[in-house]
Amino acid sequence: MKKLIVFIIVGFIAQLIDGSLGMAYGVTSTTLLLAFGIAPAVASASVHLAEVVTTAASGASHLKFGNVDRDMVLKLIIPGSIGAFVGACFLSNLPGDLIKPYISTFLLILGLYIIYRFLFLQSSQETERVQKMSNKQLVPLGLLAGFFDATGGGGWGPIATPVLLAKKGVEARKVVGTVDTSEFAVAVSATLGFFISLGWEEVNWFWVGTLMLGGIIAAPIAAWIVRIMPSHLLGVLVGGLIVLTNARTLLHSWNVAENLYMVVYSIIIAGWVFSVWWAIRNHKKRLISDHLAS
Repeated sequence: MKKLIVFIIVGFIAQLIDGSLGMAYGVTSTTLLLAFGIAPAVASASVHLAEVVTTAASGASHLKFGNVDRDMVLKLIIPGSIGAFVGACFLSNLPGDLIKPYISTFLLILGLYIIYRFLFLQSSQETERVQKMSNKQLVPLGLLAGFFDATGGGGWGPIATPVLLAKKGVEARKVVGTVDTSEFAVAVSATLGFFISLGWEEVNWFWVGTLMLGGIIAAPIAAWIVRIMPSHLLGVLVGGLIVLTNARTLLHSWNVAENLYMVVYSIIIAGWVFSVWWAIRNHKKRLISDHLAS
């Protein structure tokens, strides 16, 4: 019973973060399953099966609150599904660890740019015309994000969200909602690929059920948070999470001494907290300015 409650809470927290920031459900859940000694392929299969239900609930919630760019969803789901299916079918034969540090370095830099953009450039871009990504940009993005999502148990949000947020004039809540909604198709494709490779008997249904339950409860709460949260604050929160998660990947990939982990994490978290405070400060100043202007 204790383990049941713990995993429901984990599923709830993972979906709350994922649904409100556009990433981290797969990473959080997979990390926990691996810590319990479950094989990587089985852990990833269990997480993706749970995501079939949680992403459906999350997508429906984001649609209800108007957080979704429907046109972008349609352009992302096909390449994302193909990438996830291929990654799931060949998980055991893929050198994902060799590529991961390069992807993480790119995403960490992108995370820093996102924080800078939403802290200092947002006001000048509010009236700027939205620059939507073309099919030539969205197709490779979907393929890459779907591929790494299946091979690592989480990669759709961490790759798709920062790349889309880096576009000028885009609404942070629309990015989060769009990425979360399109993830449903990715989760379905990855799950089919795992079933073909592993079979149903390899899935740990206890983990799947508890993760599903926690995620279903959290999905509408997360979508509501995205709807009411100021765009620049949401962007800073997402950017900080991108930096933190990719810094963790790089520390492990580069075999950095463990006693330095806390130093690096402390610096990142301190900078993140300061950025959030600065974003809140900017938001209050903007509210006062708008009030005086009216």
